Amino acid sequence: MSGSCFAEVLGELIELTSTERSALEQLEERQRHIRRGAILQRENEPGDELYILRKGLMMSYVLLDDGSRQILRFLFPGDMLGVSTIIYRESPETLCALSDCVVCPFDRNAFAQLLTAHPRLSALILVFSQIERVALTDRLAALGRTSAKARVAALLLDLRNRLRSTDKSIDKVFALGLTQEEIGDATGLTAVHVNRMLRQLEEEKLIARESGRVTLIDARALARAANYVNRYESLDLSWLPAPR
Repeated sequence: MSGSCFAEVLGELIELTSTERSALEQLEERQRHIRRGAILQRENEPGDELYILRKGLMMSYVLLDDGSRQILRFLFPGDMLGVSTIIYRESPETLCALSDCVVCPFDRNAFAQLLTAHPRLSALILVFSQIERVALTDRLAALGRTSAKARVAALLLDLRNRLRSTDKSIDKVFALGLTQEEIGDATGLTAVHVNRMLRQLEEEKLIARESGRVTLIDARALARAANYVNRYESLDLSWLPAPR
């Protein structure tokens, strides 16, 4: 992939200027390869770098007092990682690779210079932070208020929609890329319960599974079952400042 993966994602929201694209490309000049299962940033440890995920799938999680893991977010190409480390002395979450990944590291000074020189890009980063916050709020509400089937259905839809943001060839079929344990750690379920819910969704002809790939047979019915809202749609960006 040439250019800036981050610019590709932001460019789905608004048309970026050549100057803005060039500024974003500078954040991705260095690349670092991360093996599946490797920790990029560990909870409660200092973090001096931010990253753009250029290739692969990652997750952020925290460890609870009983030793269990709560997955907070799944991270996709074009996502900015480690932003929370700029306001805390120690990272509030762990970043771990779920596949072989490529990340582009940059330091806080480069981030500060971007914000100063390009206020519209600063505003877009705020937009994405708020989208993530609202999506996380949706999942938090789901953990306490919705059925196990609805939680798994919502996660499948969210994975498909996020993958499609950088790969327009994805429609109804996508690679799941997650174990049932990882799905469980994101939805508050055991791996056994996740397996049961996936089979139930198959029996209801909402999805099909084969060779690690999921087909959404009836995405609308699946969204209704999950009470799912795509938080990357219906945005109001009319307030964004003009580019410099």
